[in-house]
Amino acid sequence: MIHVRNWPLLTSFAGYKPGWIAPDLIAGLTLAAIAVPEQMATARLAGLPPELGFFAFLAGALGFALLGASRPLSSGADSTIAPIFAGVLVTLAAAGTPHYAALAAALAIMVGALVVAGGLCRMGWVGDLLSIPVMTGFLAGIALHILSSQLPAAMGLANPGGEILPQLLTLAMAAPRANPYSVALALGVLAIIALAERLSRRAPGALAALVLATLVVGALHLERHGVALLGRVQGGLPRLSAPRLAASDWGRLAPLALLTALVVVQSAAVSRAFADAGEEADVDGDFRGVGLGNVLAGLFGAFPVDASPPRTAIVAEAGARSQLAGLTAAGAVALLLALGTGLLARIPTAALSGILLFVAFRLVRVKDMAMILRRSPAELGLTAATAAGLVVLPIAWGVAMGVALSILHGVWSGARIKVQPMSRIPGSSVWWAKATGETLPGAAVLTYPAPLTFLNAEAFAREFLAEVKPGSGLVKLAVLEAAGVVMIDFTAARALEGVVKTCRAAGVDVAVARLESVSAADAFARLGLTDLIGQDHIFPSVAEALRALKP
Repeated sequence: MIHVRNWPLLTSFAGYKPGWIAPDLIAGLTLAAIAVPEQMATARLAGLPPELGFFAFLAGALGFALLGASRPLSSGADSTIAPIFAGVLVTLAAAGTPHYAALAAALAIMVGALVVAGGLCRMGWVGDLLSIPVMTGFLAGIALHILSSQLPAAMGLANPGGEILPQLLTLAMAAPRANPYSVALALGVLAIIALAERLSRRAPGALAALVLATLVVGALHLERHGVALLGRVQGGLPRLSAPRLAASDWGRLAPLALLTALVVVQSAAVSRAFADAGEEADVDGDFRGVGLGNVLAGLFGAFPVDASPPRTAIVAEAGARSQLAGLTAAGAVALLLALGTGLLARIPTAALSGILLFVAFRLVRVKDMAMILRRSPAELGLTAATAAGLVVLPIAWGVAMGVALSILHGVWSGARIKVQPMSRIPGSSVWWAKATGETLPGAAVLTYPAPLTFLNAEAFAREFLAEVKPGSGLVKLAVLEAAGVVMIDFTAARALEGVVKTCRAAGVDVAVARLESVSAADAFARLGLTDLIGQDHIFPSVAEALRALKP
């Protein structure tokens, strides 16, 4: 690992061993076989030429190898974010025009700058903004966007445009006019990929299906029967250049850049899922790697990139030990760009649509939905609302609504935590939040298993006093078991101060036990709670508090 002015470079190569070279090269070639068709298809999904998908992959791989921390993570063009930015960019410029391409490149630079900044400011926690129910609904909504955009090419029909649901209805009504050869190619590609993935996730099903579809079209001359071909793919390696746009264009891209960056940083989940045993995922480092990949993608004239969970899983299963695997795949793609783009011209567009249709079906996580329904039926409403928002609203608003729903659900859940009375396990000195144990006359032992913040401060104070009932004479000592209070802010400190003063004014002594969090203990001292309660009233355990104060 190399450090340049405290910037860690090539982190994934730390402790590299010669025996890792062969597994990395094999994993890289496997990744290239999977990425080539996927990157072309994603570029089309983004409304851009297929070669820009290759540029995006090169940028994502190079940027992450330089600054990223995860050993197997694969960054490049991703079908999850492509519908999001394409759905907004098309309102600013016509798809396929130079202005549209320049906007996409500028967006990548802005997204990259935001994600790198998040990594530098150690904002890895942002990667947890979307809960599993919301993320499940988000992916289902994205799947419908992919489905509506790719069905026309798969059916050999013109895209009717418009909103998703009317568009799907129009396509359903136009089904009798579909080109049977295009439909057969799309379904055949989809079936081959599904079968290959069922046999082995590392099998390059998409590449094999694409090659087979191209051979069938060539052998049967299906272009004469209305099957559309990809056409000429621009060869050559990318060159660094900044997009030329008016200042107003950069300003109009700012909200979309923030929204896209919020989705991109969910790649933190990829980092955690594939961290090596015994290693803690460096999410901030991965932010920097994915962010640099975005900046390079913009300078290459491509579009925003993201970490890909499916590709990362394949790289990990193939035995990759470092980002040499990603660089190997990037080298293979660069070789194709330099020498072999002529081989791509006769690929049927219906086959590329078949690849994306498979991606769309994979994004609909039926098992996750069933599990949410079984274990937390109310949260399935979050899944449905997020998916519906992405379908009914403009896609950017739908994504924003999903993020807002996730945050609001987290705030609501945290604010609903209750003060819980504790009792002692018979024959022991252990106190727990159950009603089946022993209690001590004149004492109330209460716990609050959450951080104390402005969100729950008033509810905490109200519930604590309701349990103690100051002035009733029933309680002489109230002990707050604070093991779950990992932090306390100014508002909550004022609320707790009010609780202590109210209790003591009514003749109820107050003590704190198990204030184990270092940050919470520091906050107690800083906010004056230690002085108010008294150091002699703060104890390592409930048993010691009761023994010392004897209510």
